Amino acid sequence: MHPSLSFDQAPPISVPYRFFLAAPWFGVMAGILLAFSGGDAFGSRWTPEALALTHLLAVGFMLQAMCGALFQFIPVAVGGNVWRPKLLANTVQPLLLLAALLLVAGLLFSRPGLLSSAVPLFLLAVGGFVVAVALALWRTPATGMTLWAMRMAIGGLAIAVLLGTLLAEALARGLALPIVDLTNVHLAWGLGGWALMLLAGVSYHVVPMFQLTRPYPLWFTRWFGPLLLLLLLAWSLRIFVVDMRWTMAVALPLLLLFSAYAVMTLWLQFTRRRKIDDATSLYFRVAMISMLVFSISGAGVLLHPGFAEDPRAAVWLGVLALVGVFVSSLSGMMYKITPFLNWLHLQRLGAPMSAVPNMKKMIPAGAMTGQLRLHVLALLLLLAAVWVPGLARLAGVAFAASSAWLGWNLASAARRYLVFRDQIRAIALHP
Repeated sequence: MHPSLSFDQAPPISVPYRFFLAAPWFGVMAGILLAFSGGDAFGSRWTPEALALTHLLAVGFMLQAMCGALFQFIPVAVGGNVWRPKLLANTVQPLLLLAALLLVAGLLFSRPGLLSSAVPLFLLAVGGFVVAVALALWRTPATGMTLWAMRMAIGGLAIAVLLGTLLAEALARGLALPIVDLTNVHLAWGLGGWALMLLAGVSYHVVPMFQLTRPYPLWFTRWFGPLLLLLLLAWSLRIFVVDMRWTMAVALPLLLLFSAYAVMTLWLQFTRRRKIDDATSLYFRVAMISMLVFSISGAGVLLHPGFAEDPRAAVWLGVLALVGVFVSSLSGMMYKITPFLNWLHLQRLGAPMSAVPNMKKMIPAGAMTGQLRLHVLALLLLLAAVWVPGLARLAGVAFAASSAWLGWNLASAARRYLVFRDQIRAIALHP
């Protein structure tokens, strides 16, 4: 294992697992909703179905998976001491789950009361999480760009949630606010300042360690996060600066930066010495290819106004970002983290190393590869359904099935942990 990992500070295994086991079922709900809604859901980014689908993935799947990963990654990888992790997780995770369901229902059925009910739950859950995690990240003696990227990502999460709760209240109460511009800024901070910033920071550590690549170049890790933060701050000024030239001047460098991260990661994977691919590395490759396609498509929308006038262009970009980039990368990370969690906590029971199963036994490789293939098929169907609405129901079924398979694989890993744990305890009692 990596020499800089602090295994002794890992939280109880139930802490990350409760987030990971919940995340895929938001994907199942999204797939079922699309299967029932059909092609009308993809007519525009502003349809109730599209808004509900977006938040099922963003505040359901992604937020659950990323919070669970941070609970594990902060103490183990950067030595941060999260306050009372079990108590915090047992409080934050149910609140996030309930808040996400209320928000999605409020958007889908246009119920202002549900939107207003979700706001205090989000503020309480995310506020407590952000404070605890920020304190852990600022108090740790560790250094490095992974740590700084995670600090910036937590700030991005806080901004995204504050803007999101403001938008929810504006919709619920009919406040006179620039909804479209606020939504675009909220989206940028949620997907860029929070999700991409965290993904990049974690990848600096886990891509070389788990995918056996060379490290990211120091110049790249040193400048990617600050440049992303600076461009997001500039993008936020669109609330006050209504000028297409300003939008172009900020959006094109942002897309170029996304492309640079994707190309750098793909290059590291291509040039590694041991080119042994498993589901986790292939998932990351799918995510990086999706990010490249997103960047190229975004540039096309900006440079050719005719594309931007088609409401389906925004839906195409949304599918690439949410499903292609983040569901893919987070699925691969959960497939890597859960076997490691099992191995670590079984080893900490005090059993001899020979009694601790190999990590590869926690989730069968065939199950992960099969689920990956179904996910890629679902992604391609979703992208095709943007332009061929007749494929939407099939795409929804495929995505629901893929997400359910992911949930089953993760639950199977949890069950295997319990089985091996009981066996080790039995051996200890009756050697």
